[in-house]
Amino acid sequence: FSMSGDVYDIECVVIGAGVVGLACARALAESGREVLLLERADTIGTGVSSRNSEVIHAGIYYATGSLKHRMCVEGRRLLYPYLASRGVAHRKCGKLIVAVEPAEEPKIAGLHARALENDVENVSLISGAQARALEPNLRAAAAMVSPETGIVDSHGLMLALLGDFESAGGAIAFNTAAQGGETLADGRMLVRTGDTLLRCRALVNAGGLEAIRFAQALEGLPPRTLPTLTLAKGNYFGCAGRPTFSRLIYPAPVDGGLGVHLTVDLAGRMRFGPDVEWLADNDPTHIDYNVDPARAQSFYAAIRRYWPGLADNALTADYSGCRPKLAGSGATVDFRIDGPETHGVEGLVNLFGIESPGLTSSLAIANEVTRRLSATAVRSVA
Repeated sequence: FSMSGDVYDIECVVIGAGVVGLACARALAESGREVLLLERADTIGTGVSSRNSEVIHAGIYYATGSLKHRMCVEGRRLLYPYLASRGVAHRKCGKLIVAVEPAEEPKIAGLHARALENDVENVSLISGAQARALEPNLRAAAAMVSPETGIVDSHGLMLALLGDFESAGGAIAFNTAAQGGETLADGRMLVRTGDTLLRCRALVNAGGLEAIRFAQALEGLPPRTLPTLTLAKGNYFGCAGRPTFSRLIYPAPVDGGLGVHLTVDLAGRMRFGPDVEWLADNDPTHIDYNVDPARAQSFYAAIRRYWPGLADNALTADYSGCRPKLAGSGATVDFRIDGPETHGVEGLVNLFGIESPGLTSSLAIANEVTRRLSATAVRSVA
């Protein structure tokens, strides 16, 4: 693209002020680098980060050794002390993964074995009677207990990360969309935002739903290294009345997600979701975040399997989110943290498919990105 307009030199640019972008920007700034964080909206965390269950995941479900497994477990172990040190509201409430029917018990046993392989602390299998002793309104043949699972005020977390980032000398530019760029012969990169060009040595693409689109607009990045975006919308329903459960309740997992689960927020309000609604249109700008009240029927059926006492008309359409998946139904896809070993561009890290457990993994992803970019810095000095 043309070199008209102003060109500014900056050491590091991070795209996207969701929880992962904020964590990466904070880690880079605290490692002594000059960082500018670009955000297309007028505030932090308006995308994937503000439309999720706000659950701190233990690390049970993911293939052993995968990025999702490693980043989730490491991220959780970093997250609880961080939240405590910054006074961010959270609660380690624990979770039950429930085999409603005896036929589902092997699935729960398999998850327990996976959890042990994944080095998740304190998990145990319990009988249906033990599960009902913990949660009297639950229907269960057996269950797995995950005491390390919790809930967090995700916006409070993002505000804490932003505060740390700015305290370390970082700057954030709101209403500034990264529209594309190019790789330069001297090893630097140009990022275009409107009429302004930013020239940087390190670039972290944490654009969430827009991450692949930005990468496609970065000249010099081999197109064959880029995945395809598949959007999966998740709808949530709220539930009036006093909370019936004190822990999170998850059914045995389903294709594409973890089933319609019950979470409680920090105010004690119960909510259910997300379901998995594969969208026909994979353009992030076309997402309709309205929740169709008619979807409640499938929620009642799913929830009553493990909570038979759910009253008629108790559910109300609440909110929805969208996951930037890298494959459709039936496929298990890992996070992608694509550095030069993938695309050949020094100083560039693309973060693709950062869906659940991205919130839990955010501090670990930030450390991984910083480690990879410090290796780049060493190579460029050598």
